[in-house]
Amino acid sequence: MSRFDEVLNRKNSNSVKWDTKRIFGMDDVLPMWVADMDFKAPDEVLDALHSRVEHGIFGYTIPGAKTEQAIQNWLKTRHNWEIDTSIITYSPGIVTAISMAIQAYTGPDDKIVVQPPVYYPFFEVAKKHNREVLYNQLLLNNNHRYDIDFEDLEAKLSDPMTKMFILCNPHNPSGRVWRKEELERIGELCIKHDVLIVSDDIHSDLLLFDSQYTPIASINNDIADRTITCIAPSKTFNLAGLQASAILILNDTLKRKYNAALQLYGLFTLNTLGTDAMEAAYTHGTKWLDELIDYLQGNILFIEDFLKEHLPELKVMRPEATYLVWLDVRYLKKTDKEIKELLLKKGKLGLESGSKFGENGAGFLRMNIACPRELVKDGLNRLVEALK
Repeated sequence: MSRFDEVLNRKNSNSVKWDTKRIFGMDDVLPMWVADMDFKAPDEVLDALHSRVEHGIFGYTIPGAKTEQAIQNWLKTRHNWEIDTSIITYSPGIVTAISMAIQAYTGPDDKIVVQPPVYYPFFEVAKKHNREVLYNQLLLNNNHRYDIDFEDLEAKLSDPMTKMFILCNPHNPSGRVWRKEELERIGELCIKHDVLIVSDDIHSDLLLFDSQYTPIASINNDIADRTITCIAPSKTFNLAGLQASAILILNDTLKRKYNAALQLYGLFTLNTLGTDAMEAAYTHGTKWLDELIDYLQGNILFIEDFLKEHLPELKVMRPEATYLVWLDVRYLKKTDKEIKELLLKKGKLGLESGSKFGENGAGFLRMNIACPRELVKDGLNRLVEALK
């Protein structure tokens, strides 16, 4: 039995995911929507947290050299990316970091490019800053994978008011890992049109089926000089509630502007437990993560076989990374609102509607499969009950 087979009760724990009465208005919904896992963090992380709690003092904490070295070593050993620790700064979360970047590097009349269907805070946060959002829609190819429309991307980047491009690598919700040549082309276009790149790489550790991830800032110095890379142990090790992310900015001028934006909003350090958890995860988390990836791959293969047998009209987009599965239910010819009602009322199942990620996500569903296989089976049975 795998450690990931253990079913843990998360109800009544102030869990955003499992507080289904608040989210869905119903208590008996199986939540497979928001991107956090139903697995315990690695023992080494728990030990680090216990040690800190036993110490009993939780004063102001500044991530130190050991934390920086843990991040540096993780990137080198896991992703073959060698960085200097001087480029590291921090944020409570990556959405916060994106918000700070928008504040630091753009003005009210500037435009920001995103690639829907994509993690919706990208465009929601930009709009809250009163920035105009330009949508470079991803294209669904004949192999049921997403490609970048580079002609449209250049048209939007060439707008003189476009100042920022927000990249999602690996891509959420589809799990696509962008190829090095695709990232090179993005970088070249952003250099050509003098556009900054904010790259959300939060899912980069969760690589599936031997996929190869390239940090866009690792390609060459010119691209790195205009890139803000956002990473975190939160998705990888299920630590989102501890609010600790690392932001990598090679350009010192950009780094100082980013830190000034943080200080403008009174954000100057991380919380004590988040710092300890980050350091422990990046120092000791390799074995746990390798086991997790094996388990997630097993869940995905199980889902593909199950749906092929019980709901063959539904198309599953196999993720190359993440623990999110993008399900194509356009064959139903129903609106996302109608599909959501079927899921909740007939199946008692909570998934993310595709249109939440952009107009071209309509007719898709995002399913979080980072849970024990017993819950995956339950979720699939509920899905079939709702849609068959």
